Amino acid sequence: MDKIIECVPNFSEGRNLEKIEKILDVFRGKKGVKLLDYSSDEDHNRTVVTLVGEPEELKVVMLDAIGKAVELIDLNYHQGQHPRMGALDVIPFIPIRNVTLEEADKLAKDLAKKAAEKYALPFFLYEKSASAPHRENLSNVRKGQFEGMKEKMKDQLWKPDFGPDTIHPTAGVTAIGARMPLIAYNVNLSTSDIEIANKIAKQVRHLSGGFRYVKGIGVELHDRGLVQVSMNLTDYTKTSIYRVFETIKMEAARYGVNVVGSEIVGLVPMQALVDTADYYLRLENFKYDQVLETRI
Repeated sequence: MDKIIECVPNFSEGRNLEKIEKILDVFRGKKGVKLLDYSSDEDHNRTVVTLVGEPEELKVVMLDAIGKAVELIDLNYHQGQHPRMGALDVIPFIPIRNVTLEEADKLAKDLAKKAAEKYALPFFLYEKSASAPHRENLSNVRKGQFEGMKEKMKDQLWKPDFGPDTIHPTAGVTAIGARMPLIAYNVNLSTSDIEIANKIAKQVRHLSGGFRYVKGIGVELHDRGLVQVSMNLTDYTKTSIYRVFETIKMEAARYGVNVVGSEIVGLVPMQALVDTADYYLRLENFKYDQVLETRI
């Protein structure tokens, strides 16, 4: 591949294995596109897919993926801990190699236009592709979720950028746009009290006065009897994993709660992990190119 763009589509299905496999089959064995990773979560009821490809090939595959989501997922029957407004909830395009952010933006807009026409599905442009400042932040766009989106879209401020002026009756509405790499990072707490997770999320997320490059919510993990601070770190070079982790540990201690583990959903830049290892090991004079894999 000469030009490489990453795409991380989030599907609102994390429980029905048959449906998940049908969605993943869209990405398998496609020329010019490589499926790198996928992760399904029953509590979130969500599957996050990571793939890379050449721009045009990626556009063709994602058009099919949108159609498959519209076919298989009915949000009228969807329940889960993660906020959602669409069957294919969000489609970010991330420039990786020999591609500019502007090219990723063009790809997002071209795909949205084509998919809106083909599937009668409305699209909001977000992040670097946003058509207005109030649409940049995904949480603002998604506010109201599927159940409240029909009423929300009656407001001129929330007319979609592409597609019909109201939600698709089963597939809702999709956010699409270009952005820089982010890390989906979750921290699990030794309590079932969702209010504690919500209070800690409020302390670390940017919207309520926390770290500039953190978005976060509290989530219940019913199968484990725990709660979680679920986050997106939108610029790990400015707000590191270890800084967020240590802050959550400190805040949790106020409530007599411990951190029992954390997880990264999908792929992560190696530098983010190297920075974390450097912090905890207190390495001296360590350089990124000392990582074996960088020399191969």
